[in-house]
Amino acid sequence: MALDTATAPYEMRFDAGRICLDLLATAHPGERLDSLAALHAWITRAGLVPPGTPLAHADASWPAAFRELRSQTAWLVSGCLGARARSHGDGDDASRDLALTRVNEYARAAPPVPRAVRAEDGTFVRELAGPPECAALLAAVARDCVELLTDPLARAGLRQCEGDNCPIVYLDTSRGRRRRWCSSEVCGNRERVARHRRRVALAQA
Repeated sequence: MALDTATAPYEMRFDAGRICLDLLATAHPGERLDSLAALHAWITRAGLVPPGTPLAHADASWPAAFRELRSQTAWLVSGCLGARARSHGDGDDASRDLALTRVNEYARAAPPVPRAVRAEDGTFVRELAGPPECAALLAAVARDCVELLTDPLARAGLRQCEGDNCPIVYLDTSRGRRRRWCSSEVCGNRERVARHRRRVALAQA
């Protein structure tokens, strides 16, 4: 199945502040990477490849590979937050160690090689030296995860959204690090609406 003409049938989220965190967001509120078309849309929107990059060589193993990297990344990120990884009982350390091993293995491959070429108007545009393999794209995301985990300042900015039932993790780079929601327009707006309804209900009571 050719990927280069696919369009995602859902609203994708790219507001987490890191590519690896944007990958985590593809599991909420339901599975987003359930097809080649959806994965291609995510890869392009995430900036892993320039727009229009052909990925017709991709096969059904690609979405599964990205989901596996997402799962391992989630273990490591949640461990930094002190949330999910500590709620899984005696298997926590072994699971985190396995996740770390897998992410490091993904990161070993060479990421896609970019090059500058002249467009018709004479300006420079970015393209890849050749069709990217799945391992190369996974490596780009895994390396972003490694950089996040090993950067003390970045780790300190990791936050989980305070919205009801929202598991999205983001990097808080706001002044004073006071960001509370993955998105002010999504979870933030829901919280404001809920607060307003509570005030109205109290006034009526």
